[in-house]
Amino acid sequence: MEKILVIDDEKPTLMMFRLTLAAGGYEVFTAENGQQGLDVFSRERPSIVLTDIKMPGMNGIEVLKRIKQIDPLAEVIVITGHGDMDLAIQALNLDATDFINKPIQRHLLEQAIRRAQERRRLAGEQGWQMALQPTEQAAVIVIQGNITAKTESRLQTLYQEAVALNKPRIVLHFDENATINGAGIAVLTQLLLDSQKQGRHVVVAELSENLRKVFEIVGLSKIVPLVDSLEKALA
Repeated sequence: MEKILVIDDEKPTLMMFRLTLAAGGYEVFTAENGQQGLDVFSRERPSIVLTDIKMPGMNGIEVLKRIKQIDPLAEVIVITGHGDMDLAIQALNLDATDFINKPIQRHLLEQAIRRAQERRRLAGEQGWQMALQPTEQAAVIVIQGNITAKTESRLQTLYQEAVALNKPRIVLHFDENATINGAGIAVLTQLLLDSQKQGRHVVVAELSENLRKVFEIVGLSKIVPLVDSLEKALA
């Protein structure tokens, strides 16, 4: 049974997570503050941690940093409030898996956990995270896993291969479980700016709700069109 740790200073929130995740078949551990959460993490070593980003004492950003020091492969999802996108971006820069907003919506929680599980599955398989799949209308680059500085070389190689196909457009097709960190945002921003200068027609397709928010906040939506399906990207 997969272990999940939830850290939040609000007891009703912890109860909600405990019931929801236990019903999903997970072994659930909870903690009411950051230090308690770190103690539970060190003892139980859950594969996934959900932590509130704003807590008295040690906040979620510090918890994220400490957990990554203990186990860099641990997947950490931060829980934010509306209006905390700056903190969400900061967490992604520190290699958080994802973020979810309060009040928690079950389908978004499930999506975030699936992304965390997918990241663990793809860990060390960088070559499988991206692939070029040409169609008649476009050169489609399929993006899975986590976009980081480590994937820059692979992304650049696929982009150049896509350009060489001389298709009318290049589509960056994001898998629903794809994630990105701060270094990945920088890599993607530079690639899209270069494509804009070169007059390339690039379209981004099927971003998750959270990734779309990130793209809009960092300004990538002003560089390339974002569409919600591959069909629209190819139209």
